[in-house]
Amino acid sequence: MSASINYDEVEVGAELPAQSFPVTRATLVQYAGASGDFNPIHWNEAFAKAVGLPDVIAHGMFTMAEAIRVVTDWAVDPGAVVEYGVRFTKPVVVANDDTGAVIEVTGKVAAKLDDRRVRVDLVASSAGQKVLGMARAVVQLG
Repeated sequence: MSASINYDEVEVGAELPAQSFPVTRATLVQYAGASGDFNPIHWNEAFAKAVGLPDVIAHGMFTMAEAIRVVTDWAVDPGAVVEYGVRFTKPVVVANDDTGAVIEVTGKVAAKLDDRRVRVDLVASSAGQKVLGMARAVVQLG
């Protein structure tokens, strides 16, 4: 698979369209059901605080999945992502209100690689704090 974007037309430093992803407690319950991860730090405020967290936090894999959407939306074909990895640096704290939290993601083409591939570096933040480190994807372009 490859993206509909032409490798020859992409330049290092090109910015992908930034996106914001809202997260509510309801979102976390839905994700828990889909993933099977029912750890109480993701839905039980008392438990989360008892183990030293500021409040309920989003699943790390949920945060990672939201971040890669910037790349898959840009590439059009999710199958064009051939490699993806992150480090979890801070949790996404999700308040029990109508707002919850927002994950803000930006991306930039950091390198052109062999075989018509590019490396995209992502920055994901919530509440003004970077929540993912070393977030990088390799994308197969056309």
